[in-house]
Amino acid sequence: MRAGAASDQGSATVWSVGAIAVLCVVFGVVLALGQAVVVRHRAAGGADLAALAAADHWAEGAAAACADAGRVARAQGVRLVRCEVTGEISDVTAASGRGPFTAEVRARAGPPAARLDLPSAGQPLHQLPPSPPEPPPAAP
Repeated sequence: MRAGAASDQGSATVWSVGAIAVLCVVFGVVLALGQAVVVRHRAAGGADLAALAAADHWAEGAAAACADAGRVARAQGVRLVRCEVTGEISDVTAASGRGPFTAEVRARAGPPAARLDLPSAGQPLHQLPPSPPEPPPAAP
């Protein structure tokens, strides 16, 4: 036997263990990113629903509206970080997750005209240009 061939014995095992270790690290990173996306979506959904709940109860006062928003947020598995109700508009921030996988999302809810500074109901947003007349149908 040659001396070089004897020194290569077992090298496939070392390469296999290295490849398995790299694949485990990549799999762990993919799982961590997936967890971060889930936490972000949970926070966004909870913030949206909490803002809608607060906007729905604005007439009861800011404290009652924010209490309702807190109950909805807890039911969704998120924490209500901030809640403000100004008129009919609610502005909330909800958080989800722990440690490095914490996501905070802000959501607003209220009537469209008040929320987006749009013209009041009944006023057109913009005028569309008239559409060109359609050509007559072709004779068979």
